[in-house]
Amino acid sequence: MHISNTGTMSQMKIKRGNAMKKKKLSIEKTITIATVVIILGVWFLVTNLQLVDTTLLPMPQTVWAAFTDIAVNGYKGFTFAQHIGASMYRLLVSFILAVIVAVPLGLLSGSNSKFRAVLEPVIEFYRPLPPLAYYTLLVLILGIDNASKIALLFLACFAPIYIQCTSAVMRVKKDYINSAYTLGATKRQVFTKVIFPACLPDIFMGLRTALGVGYTTLVAAEMVAASSGLGWLVLDASNYLRYDIIFMGIIVMSATGIILNGIILFVEKCVVPWKGKD
Repeated sequence: MHISNTGTMSQMKIKRGNAMKKKKLSIEKTITIATVVIILGVWFLVTNLQLVDTTLLPMPQTVWAAFTDIAVNGYKGFTFAQHIGASMYRLLVSFILAVIVAVPLGLLSGSNSKFRAVLEPVIEFYRPLPPLAYYTLLVLILGIDNASKIALLFLACFAPIYIQCTSAVMRVKKDYINSAYTLGATKRQVFTKVIFPACLPDIFMGLRTALGVGYTTLVAAEMVAASSGLGWLVLDASNYLRYDIIFMGIIVMSATGIILNGIILFVEKCVVPWKGKD
C-alpha cells in the first residue's frame, strides 16, 4: 500500500512538472508573438504618421508591395525563387561539407592531443581573420563562380563546428569513461555509447553557431562578386536607393535564417531528447 501511494505521488509530481513546463512555454510563445506584433505596430505607426523619413524607413505596406512585385516579376533577370535558391545552395552545400569534415576531426582532436596539436595552429591562424580578407585569394584560385563562395563559407563554418566538437569531447567526465571501461566496454563502445552522446548537445550548438557565421559570410560574399542571391539583391537595390527592396531583402534573409535554425533545433530535439531534462 505504501509503495502504491509513493508511485502515485511520483506520477502526480511528474504530471505537475510537465504541466508547469507547458504553461511556461505557452507564456514564452505569447511574449514572443507580442514582441513581434509591437515592433510591427510601432513601425507601421511611425512611418504612416510621417514621424520619420519614409525614404529611409519605408512603410510596411511599401515593403510588402516590393516583395509581391519581385515575387511575381523577379529582379534583374532572375526570379525571386532563383535568388533565394542561389543563396541557399551556396550556404547549405558549404555547411553540409563543413559538418562532414569538422565533426569527425573535432571529435578526434578532442580525444587525441597529438592530432589536436597538428590542427589547432591552422584553425587558430585563419579563424580570427575576417572572411573577406582571404576571399580575394580564393577568387584568384577558384574564380568568381560558386566554387570560391562555397570554399569561403566552408572555412567560415568549419572553425565553429571543429572548436565546439573538440571542447565537447574534452569536457566529458572521466568518471563516465572509466565506469564504461570498468564494465568491460571497448574503446569503440566507449566512444559510441558514452563520448559521442555526451557531445551531441555541444555539437548542435556548434552547428547553430556555424550556420549564423556562414549566413553572414554568404551575404558579404554575394556583395563582392555575384550576379544573383539575396546578398547581391540587397546590394544592387542600394545602388538605386530602393530602400523598400533593401528592407524586403533583409526581412527575407532573417526569415530564412530563422527557418534554418528552427530545422536544426527540431533535429536536435529528435536526436537529443534528454537535453535540458534533469
